[in-house]
Amino acid sequence: MNRTVRTAVLYVALTGLVALGLSACTEEQNVDTVDKVVDQTYEVTYEVTGKNVTSIEFNGGGGKAMDPETATVNKPALPWKKTVTLRGIMPSAVMPVSSDPTVSCKIVHKGKVIAEQKGESLINAGGCVAESPIGG
Repeated sequence: MNRTVRTAVLYVALTGLVALGLSACTEEQNVDTVDKVVDQTYEVTYEVTGKNVTSIEFNGGGGKAMDPETATVNKPALPWKKTVTLRGIMPSAVMPVSSDPTVSCKIVHKGKVIAEQKGESLINAGGCVAESPIGG
């Protein structure tokens, strides 16, 4: 499970770097852009609803953008909600583990849903993952 979240986070982080325009900038511009966003923080709220969730794994804000530390809640009370502070280009990610088709996850930033998955699409997508709103 941890590998699934890390793979999704790495993909979103790299996508975020391209979205920042780093692929078309000079090396100096790239460094300046990354330096500006790396220490900024943002908050997201993870939400999980449904039944029979055995665990929830999420990016809790620790670690590095390309290797975030994940946290796990076992046998959570539902609905479950957690607000975390993330840094720079670090993407947000939450993965509820359940075989129940009623389970859904959501990532909210400043009152706006930035990622949402339900039922079968949640399982296929590996949870909810959203790129960082910083610098984009």
